[in-house]
Amino acid sequence: MTAPTTIEHPTTGIRGVVFDVNETLSDLRPMADAFEAVGAPGSLAKTWFAGVLRDGFALSTVGESARFVTIAELQLRVVLHSVALRLSLDEAVESILQKLKNLSLHPDVVDGVRALTGDGLQLLTLSNGSSDLAARLCADASVRAEFSHLLSVEDAPLWKPAAQAYRFASEASGLALGELLLVAVHPWDIHGASRAGMQTAWVNRTGEPYPTYFDTPDITLDSVSGLADAIRLTR
Repeated sequence: MTAPTTIEHPTTGIRGVVFDVNETLSDLRPMADAFEAVGAPGSLAKTWFAGVLRDGFALSTVGESARFVTIAELQLRVVLHSVALRLSLDEAVESILQKLKNLSLHPDVVDGVRALTGDGLQLLTLSNGSSDLAARLCADASVRAEFSHLLSVEDAPLWKPAAQAYRFASEASGLALGELLLVAVHPWDIHGASRAGMQTAWVNRTGEPYPTYFDTPDITLDSVSGLADAIRLTR
């Protein structure tokens, strides 16, 4: 069950839209198949991805950073170490990481981003992953030209949700934080962007409840395809 579009706060003065990449634009569901292909339970995909985020956040809290792929590889070795794999551990890790590099966009993304640029909005991505992955995703779907910048926190001081990451996007775009709308499926990302001074839109494709200890998103919707209409309604 998906969630209907809701407007919690009217968005004002939006000139740019900043998209998270992992899960927001990219469809991570095939990662379960990648784990099963090497002999691991498909459910480990979520455990692994949550561990990658946890350790990236932990480094940020002490003012440090590491590349997403570095944490992803080492975290794979942790979650797979006691699994009876069909391949060697090295081969299994490589196979799963290769799948991560070859994901696709969610079906609702292409029409959604084209509607936004059709309204004259500047689009950017801001990922805790690599900009190369975002570039391949967008190029494969023929929407690379819709984005002015494909940004990674690898070039910023810290991972999202640290405020420095969102400021990095603001500086790259040439727009003030308050003129930018952060779009993400992760409530922690919504909270970080809100606290940094951005407006926010939560894409809730699953209909799950929003954790109320985080700042409430300005817009909640069930797909990227409806975002342009939601912004028009609140202007």
